[in-house]
Amino acid sequence: MRRVAVVRVGMLALIWGSNFLWIKLAVRGFSPAEVTFIRLVLGAAVLVPIVAVRHDELPKSAVQWAHLTVAALFANAAPYLLFAIGEQHVASSTAGMLNTTTPLWTILIALAVRHQKATSLRQTTGIILGFGGAVLIFAPWQSQSGLVSAGTIECLAAAASYGISYVYMDRYLARRGLSAVALSACQLLSAAIWLALPLGIAGAPAPRWGTVAVISVLVLGLIGTGAAYVLNYQIITSDGATVASTVTYLLPVVAIILGVVILSEHIAPAAIAGTAVVLGGVALARGRN
Repeated sequence: MRRVAVVRVGMLALIWGSNFLWIKLAVRGFSPAEVTFIRLVLGAAVLVPIVAVRHDELPKSAVQWAHLTVAALFANAAPYLLFAIGEQHVASSTAGMLNTTTPLWTILIALAVRHQKATSLRQTTGIILGFGGAVLIFAPWQSQSGLVSAGTIECLAAAASYGISYVYMDRYLARRGLSAVALSACQLLSAAIWLALPLGIAGAPAPRWGTVAVISVLVLGLIGTGAAYVLNYQIITSDGATVASTVTYLLPVVAIILGVVILSEHIAPAAIAGTAVVLGGVALARGRN
């Protein structure tokens, strides 16, 4: 891996890994729906001008926009909201650790809808190992409120939603002549509309305009969403998707360190071991050495 690629991957891991910290701080002043809506709008505000300057082609047909709307629901609106809701009940580091199950969900969903026709013994072993690690992370035998906490379910559902989106976008949006930046900008705008509808109908509680909450939601939207999409696109185009995918293995490390150092979160040894097992399962399932 080139040195510049290492720097870019490290920056992206720091940005995406810190998102769980910013979410945790943002929901102290805003509702999960408000955090998600502001994040989407600010992320789109970063990408739309870039698309305009580059003169990237936008989707033209109603079918493409329909697929984009569905992708926006599963890739942005649902997982962003679910993580924001989940972090009201679980630590930011736990959310970051459970997010590592996304590649495993992607494979399972691809197999379920026949987007991937078969699986190897190595991949099956990786999937089983990975979800076994997820059980170690949330340690249901230590829960006082049942087998699995609500926050854990919400974070796992968010990771599964990401998995659905990857399969859906690969089938209906990838390799259609549209740039990744244009697709991302359109998705964020569509996802903002998804959030605007329930917010407009049901309303939202009055936010608490604390300095930390405001700064957190600004960083989450402008950097953690908008700028991160651009950086990820640069890594993919310059060094390939394989290099970009290594970010997966670094996100939980960043989330854990920030959760412990800044929020004084307690991380059980079993959770650390579970995260390592999940990442090992991901490596097996992806065929990585």
